[in-house]
Parts: sequence; C-alpha cells; structure tokens
Amino acid sequence: MNIKSEQEMLEYGRGYAKRIVKPAVIELVGDVGAGKTTFVRGLAEGLGVKEQVTSPSFTISKSYALPDGGNLVHYDFYRLPEPGIMKDDLMESLRNPDNVVVIEWGESVAEILPDEHIRIEINYTEEGREIKE
Repeated sequence: MNIKSEQEMLEYGRGYAKRIVKPAVIELVGDVGAGKTTFVRGLAEGLGVKEQVTSPSFTISKSYALPDGGNLVHYDFYRLPEPGIMKDDLMESLRNPDNVVVIEWGESVAEILPDEHIRIEINYTEEGREIKE
C-alpha cells in the first residue's frame, strides 16, 4: 500500500483501528519521519481517544485512555539502546488484556514482544510511503 500524504496516513491509522482486537501489540518499523507517530494519531482517533496524541520520543512512553477500558500505550525506544526500567514498564503494559500497545524502535525489547504481535513497516519510496504489514 502506498501513502502519499499525512492525511492518508491518518486515514490508514483510523481504518486500522477497526481491525484491532484487544489485547493488541503493534510494532512500527521505519526511518525517522516515516509517519509512525502520524499512524498512531489516526489509530488513536479510530479507537476513540479524545486526547491529542504526540510523539513519545523524549518521554519514552505515553498512555491514552480508551473509552471501552484499558489504554493505548505508545512507546518510542529510539533513544534507548538499552531499555532499562522501561522494559519493566512495557512488560506491565503488555500484561493488561485491555491495552493496545504500540512500539516504535522496538529492537531493544524484541525478546519480550509476544509472538503474535503485529509488525507494520513504513518505508519511503518515490511515490510517498509504502506500508508493509
């Protein structure tokens, strides 16, 4: 699938929310600026999150209440080649069956991600961005 604009990425995220069955774990893979957080904004809207979703690049994680219980928990491990205590935080989020957990730059925590997690790759192309599920 090719995405040509930020608006299309938001729409893709909103549509993806309809496919979510909790608990869900989504690993997003792609270069800086590829649209991972934009996807999460759309996903959050589609899941009914009322708060503004922002990048967790500096805070490592952000949590947003879901209207039907649980949270959308968004992690960004870009600045943490060794996750330390954040690994424990992630494990706690993964244990909650009402959560939707999204992880950017998840290489450092790959061993604790469930086998059945969803992996979405977002890559730059000449036509925009290519999504691979």
